[in-house]
Amino acid sequence: MKYIVLLGDGMPDEGIESLGGKTPLEFARTPMMDFMAKRGRLGTARTIPDGFPPGSDVANLSVFGYDPRTCYTGRSPLEAASMGVELGPNDVAFRLNLVNLRQHDGRTVMGDYSAGHITTDEGRELLAALGRELGSVEFEFHPGVSYRHLLVWRNGRERLETTPPHDITGKCVNDYLPKGDGAGVLLDLMQRSQSILEGHPLHRRRQEQGLTPANSIWLWGQGKAPRMETYREKFGLTGAVISAVDLVRGIGVYAGLEITRVPGATGYLDTNYAGKVEAALAALERVDFVYLHVEAPDESSHSGSIENKVRAIEDFDAKVVGPILEGIKKFGEYRILCTPDHPTPLRLMTHTAEPVPFIIYGGETDVNDAVAGYDENSARATGLSLEEGFRVMDLLLGR
Repeated sequence: MKYIVLLGDGMPDEGIESLGGKTPLEFARTPMMDFMAKRGRLGTARTIPDGFPPGSDVANLSVFGYDPRTCYTGRSPLEAASMGVELGPNDVAFRLNLVNLRQHDGRTVMGDYSAGHITTDEGRELLAALGRELGSVEFEFHPGVSYRHLLVWRNGRERLETTPPHDITGKCVNDYLPKGDGAGVLLDLMQRSQSILEGHPLHRRRQEQGLTPANSIWLWGQGKAPRMETYREKFGLTGAVISAVDLVRGIGVYAGLEITRVPGATGYLDTNYAGKVEAALAALERVDFVYLHVEAPDESSHSGSIENKVRAIEDFDAKVVGPILEGIKKFGEYRILCTPDHPTPLRLMTHTAEPVPFIIYGGETDVNDAVAGYDENSARATGLSLEEGFRVMDLLLGR
């Protein structure tokens, strides 16, 4: 038996007036997901336990089959694992975003949490400059993908309150700066980064090209290394993870899964969909389980673009779900879990904790005429509801 998870990050949403009151999932053309929904098991799963932040870290842990209540320590330690950065027992990892802050009515606001989706090469160039100026035995700067990078504070502090920058687009940043033990140290790094970034030649180049420059770092998502069972220990499975996002790959590292890096996988609308599908089907030749993650719907929601979100959902259906449905047939017995991790409503431009619609499909042929297709309302109407989202993996594995 072969198992695959197809995850469209942040797909669920609310009804939108310009879409005739439909959600983007209802409005988008998704014949492949509709096909599976009508012939498989459609339901909802609560991937964010009560009291936890509705982040991709918590939600993806749930979809992988881990109970966040027993293993979650923060987002950035997972990203550190993906980047090959080892954390000692007292080391604290932080997500470092390259962001654009701007002045509005005399206030400093979060202009762009991604610095205009800065390229990976440009991001690495800026991280190298920050490392030269601000790096030390205590603080390490590690480059990642696009705007997503890592700061490690050796023997650092973690009892801090920080805020994801994608939650505060257009808002005054003063109310969301780090607070708590060690906050002054982080604020100093953030302030010092601004003169380094604004003085870098890349800043002027991006301005001249009409692109959004990175003029500050933003630190958040801190935590220490977690302890987790591997997939072989927990489920008796071998597996692989395919994602452009260090967070998802980091979960795979702690789960003891292969990490497949696909050239051209960007975490955005221009990602290499075909390469991801090819890598997933190739991995299934040698392992039992594949987790294929696509970030584009979530990124589109964070930027508030209805057009891009609908496009991202349709691309996921046509360029990922469809080719996987065709290619996986050669393995004979298989089961597919198609799901988001969390909702990311366009109105809010950030995550929420509502249950997500999922499909489990295993080649069933009987059509359920009561199911309209794959969307939030159709999933709720089936009555299949998992209050502990990590149980969806048990359902996929037939447990």
